Amino acid sequence: ITSGTMVPYLKREGRGIVSRLTGEHGMRPVCLALLDSDLLEGSELLVDVRGKMTPGLIVPYHLRSEAPPYARAICYGSTEVNRRENDRETSPPGAVEAARSLVADAAENTRWRRTECINLIPSEQSVSPLVRLLSGLDPAGRYAEHKRVKAFEDAEVFYYQGTDFIEEVERLLAAEMCRFLGCRLVETRTISGQTANSAVFSAMVDFINRADRRREQRRMRCVMNNHIIRGGHLSAQPMGALRDFVMRNPETERPAVMPFPVFREDPYRIDADACVRLLEVYRPELIIFGKSMVLYPEPVAEIAAALDALKLQSVVMYDMAHVLGLVGPLFQEPFRDGADIVTGSTHKTFFGTQRGVIAADMAETDRLFPLWEAVERRTFPGSVSNHHLGTMLGLLMAAYEMNAFKETYQRKVLANARAFARALDECGLDVAGDRTEGFTLTHQVVVGVGYASGPETARRLEASNIIVNYQAAPDEEGFTASGSLRMGVAEMTRFGMEEEDFEELAQLISDVIRSGRTVKDRVVKLRERFLDMRFCFRDAELDRMTEELHRIL
Repeated sequence: ITSGTMVPYLKREGRGIVSRLTGEHGMRPVCLALLDSDLLEGSELLVDVRGKMTPGLIVPYHLRSEAPPYARAICYGSTEVNRRENDRETSPPGAVEAARSLVADAAENTRWRRTECINLIPSEQSVSPLVRLLSGLDPAGRYAEHKRVKAFEDAEVFYYQGTDFIEEVERLLAAEMCRFLGCRLVETRTISGQTANSAVFSAMVDFINRADRRREQRRMRCVMNNHIIRGGHLSAQPMGALRDFVMRNPETERPAVMPFPVFREDPYRIDADACVRLLEVYRPELIIFGKSMVLYPEPVAEIAAALDALKLQSVVMYDMAHVLGLVGPLFQEPFRDGADIVTGSTHKTFFGTQRGVIAADMAETDRLFPLWEAVERRTFPGSVSNHHLGTMLGLLMAAYEMNAFKETYQRKVLANARAFARALDECGLDVAGDRTEGFTLTHQVVVGVGYASGPETARRLEASNIIVNYQAAPDEEGFTASGSLRMGVAEMTRFGMEEEDFEELAQLISDVIRSGRTVKDRVVKLRERFLDMRFCFRDAELDRMTEELHRIL
């Protein structure tokens, strides 16, 4: 033992993100020791303290600091530390009772979320009844593994029988997504935005090592991206899907990732001029645009032009997960701007089921076409086997809906977001973004509620049936210190809310945040006006066919 003492610690009540310090303190014994390497964490020992043998426990740590704004004492033997054992105390119900309980609870949760709540989480979207129904039909639960085989002149070879229908679905889906995105190539087999990004990162490593297959593949030397605290996607971070595909910087011993510089006065916007100076120094092999907290289009065109001027062959990737449903002249056209690869999830602003997509606008003669071939290989068999055929069928219907209603839907989403932001500002709330541009040019609105107050504020809004999510602002240390709320208008726009309705909602949110009121009854009444989904197909023949499908199921 090298040292030991009794130390004070602050007590807390509650669990997880909603726990809070009580102001009371207790005392606990801690010590430091040099231990035999054969001794393991959790081992009990006897410690000789001035001739008295005292029981001790080998612990991995006494304090944890990854949940700012506080470093938190870890008291071993406490109820919270031993929660896993406590959670097992209740005996499981019988199978039939469990099934009944599950059905009842799921029905109640669905009724509550779909008829009584205002959902403002910008990463969520309710699918249309027809999309939901199609997603549960055959071929759900089936397999349709396939790949291009050069020996058969690049023909697609399926490894299962009974797949003619899903093969046609995939062909139609690719055509609809290419039409929507304005490109020539699309890979629809990824089952989430995360797997889409993983497939691209893996393909990048394959592509940069294509000239030498004898040695171990090297990782990407440098990647430029949006930092996660500035709204960057988790999957584009070294802690996420990027981890296994980027080198470490030998000077910093950290992953070789360079965050985009941002404006001091508006940290939600990339400083393109400062970015160009960094390009000259770091020469990244991959540049990843896209955010999960996004108020503006990304400066793809400016950076693509700079790459040309610097004669850098960096690959430009745009993860459009949050803004995929806004692609077009009203927001941003990524391939016109110079993106090489576009990825995204299909269930945020897009109307689809929970899946991912990868797209490119390349000809076979293009320099980067071998990268696209690597994307296809790293999708299958690299990232997926069963690519969830039921939700793929649902996504095709969603793509039909999106292409049919795209312009009207996008125009309403963008107008509603700006009206919502202005109304929140007029209510006295701290709305992020450029006031001269209506605070936002996307579907998202970000509101500051005070350092580390985001989780508790989001919980209070949920108690009034307003569903948002807390978010760390660019000047905060981490998500547990979040002082902002991230909100989006896409889902409620699809249920028919207009600008004046979002202005009414802004007042309800202000009543909760600024006045501490509970407005649940008023929220339920507001939601009652918006239960029928818009921007989806309706006619007598489709209704008849839908009834027939219900009978088949």
